[in-house]
Amino acid sequence: MENNKVTVYRLGSGCELEDIRAGNIYEVRVQGFAKFGTFVYLNNSIKGLVHVSNVKTEHNEGEFLFVRVKNIRDNGNIDLEEVVPEEYEIEAVNCFHSQTKLKDLKKKVGRNVTLEVEIAQIKQTSGPTIFTLVDDSGTESGAGFVEAGKRAYPDIELGDFVRVSGEVMMRNGQIQLEISDMSALSDDEILSVKKRIQDAIDERARPDDIPFMIESEILEKLKPDMQKVAYYIRKAIFTNQTIILRHHADADGIAAAVSVERAVTMLIKDNGGDLDSEAHLFKRAPSKAPFYEIEDVTRDLDYALKDNVKYGQKFPLIVMMDNGSTEEDEPSYRMAKVYDIPIVVVDHHHPDESTDRFLEAHVNPYLVGGDFGVTAGMLGAELARMIYPPVESDIRHFPAVAGVGDRSEAPERQKYLDLVADSYSEEECKNIALALDYEQFWLRFNDGREIVKDILDVNNNSDRHKKLVSLLVQEANLAIDEQLKTSMPHVEEKVLVNSANLFMIDVEIYAHRFTFPPPGKTSGEIHDVLCKRNVGKPVVTLGVGPDFVVIRSRGVKMNIPQMVRELRDEIVGGGVNGGGHLVVGSIKFVEGMKEVVISKLIEKIGEFGVEDLI
Repeated sequence: MENNKVTVYRLGSGCELEDIRAGNIYEVRVQGFAKFGTFVYLNNSIKGLVHVSNVKTEHNEGEFLFVRVKNIRDNGNIDLEEVVPEEYEIEAVNCFHSQTKLKDLKKKVGRNVTLEVEIAQIKQTSGPTIFTLVDDSGTESGAGFVEAGKRAYPDIELGDFVRVSGEVMMRNGQIQLEISDMSALSDDEILSVKKRIQDAIDERARPDDIPFMIESEILEKLKPDMQKVAYYIRKAIFTNQTIILRHHADADGIAAAVSVERAVTMLIKDNGGDLDSEAHLFKRAPSKAPFYEIEDVTRDLDYALKDNVKYGQKFPLIVMMDNGSTEEDEPSYRMAKVYDIPIVVVDHHHPDESTDRFLEAHVNPYLVGGDFGVTAGMLGAELARMIYPPVESDIRHFPAVAGVGDRSEAPERQKYLDLVADSYSEEECKNIALALDYEQFWLRFNDGREIVKDILDVNNNSDRHKKLVSLLVQEANLAIDEQLKTSMPHVEEKVLVNSANLFMIDVEIYAHRFTFPPPGKTSGEIHDVLCKRNVGKPVVTLGVGPDFVVIRSRGVKMNIPQMVRELRDEIVGGGVNGGGHLVVGSIKFVEGMKEVVISKLIEKIGEFGVEDLI
């Protein structure tokens, strides 16, 4: 018996324009209407037009009908006519083309593509829903539109693996996929796609093994951990994860953080990002204390949660620089871990072993036999080169600035100074460090991104840099001179049982408050004067406030973190906490226990051995 049924083809989601044959009949879905005809989809990505003269019946949006392909034009447009066969049979057409990669979209502008991707961000705008798409080749944006301000594809969630189709467009100079269809992959497909994407990102995120700018045994020992931190930062960029960088608000911490900031923002742009993505993917935040305070983590969590709700952003990677190694950080770490937020640390304060259980990676010279002389700024600049090697030309002088600013006595300090001696003298590096300290005091907890870059000479305006640093150094020195003139007559002196010369001043009542230099730096400047007056003698300076004491030491083999722990255990009701380096740091306590704490502190300082300084 003769078969008079007409074959109607149903195109699979993987089919492309080249799979369509003129003369064939296809099942299509109505997408919309215009005066000149009916727009239809032949599958989830291929669109065609049935001219009004070729429409045979009435239809509603979303309904299916049959069309014959009359012609496929050179520009990709498809001419269709509606057909109404009496008898037909459906034949599925499955196409298995290699999936388009995100990195290849620039070559396919104006064409329809299908991709297998992970959803890294979902941002609802007043118009379309913007999806950030990630695959094994890169990151791009896709726009889904239902109606203005309404969430497109509401069943798709952050972190889902999907098959997405649409037309590649250019929007404001950026590639964007105009999404026509998006559906979650099956469990079997997810396993394959997820592994492919994650393996590729892991490979891209792994930093190249490059030599350091100087020779240093300590840096070589730290290299594996530094590469691990660089890996986490690069991976965050490639997966569209926000980075919050917390750093101590002094010259060393700023140099460390701006090095990484510069590398990260350059890599974001190199990875196809723009100013908007940079603003959402990276935040640098100075911290007053050399540890992660509850106030800081609360702000960071609030920022992260708002971005998660408003922009569909992943929870961030937190990077700690010039802080983060001590048990004082742990209360904040515990809060961050409630949200499973990963944390990495690059620090040179004396570390506590207990912090490592909270961290994904930990870089600290003490962990490999070094000390605080290898400063955070040195580590930060070398880390930045691992993140994005071309950044070196911008930050080559940062380690020298950090070394003199943090008064390093390690051999690395001189090596970094020698590295840039043809461009920046030691005096110029000291001036940059002082200008950073002075300006950051007035910036309070703002990052001051552009003015800080001017001070550090990375804004390609050398004349402005020199004028600004000169002005800030002049103002800073005037303020320091005034503070010393006011404070030095009130310094009290005593000799301890270990022969150390102890000097003490109440910086709350004998120094200008709420201005530069603050108590910590005031104590340091007083200590420098006293060391010059007592050459060859061990000197300890205590800058005392109502509920704190700043400690500066030369020639006494003290251990401030150890003293903090002992005082906390021994003085019931003292509320003692604090820390810092072994011989430079601060201690806090409750005001009512001031005399007890300071008396016990002086007693402990007198028990440490002294060095032969002659």
